[in-house]
Amino acid sequence: MSEYGISVLILLASVLVASVSQIILKVSANREHESRIKEYLNPLVITAYVMLLGSTVLTMLALRHLPLSHQPLYESASYIFVSVMGFFLLKERFTKKKLLGLALILAGIFIFSL
Repeated sequence: MSEYGISVLILLASVLVASVSQIILKVSANREHESRIKEYLNPLVITAYVMLLGSTVLTMLALRHLPLSHQPLYESASYIFVSVMGFFLLKERFTKKKLLGLALILAGIFIFSL
């Protein structure tokens, strides 16, 4: 596999890690907390922020071999990751508009990849 292909996989892994961290933050936000400090300093929030830091490092590694102009395209995969995880983990529903939007994002990624 070429450096470009490996960098795309690293960037997609970065996007997935960031998406998982967003789900973790939402789970934490939906819980009751004893105090304002415990709302922000609890294991879920700390884990999510560590994951976001890891995602940033992965993005920087990927951009060493990817043109910066390609980064927003692959970052758009986060909408797909978050929607799918929201459906399975948070029991959120897919509306027709959301499905159409996800289909357009996938089509854009596919067309750009050609």
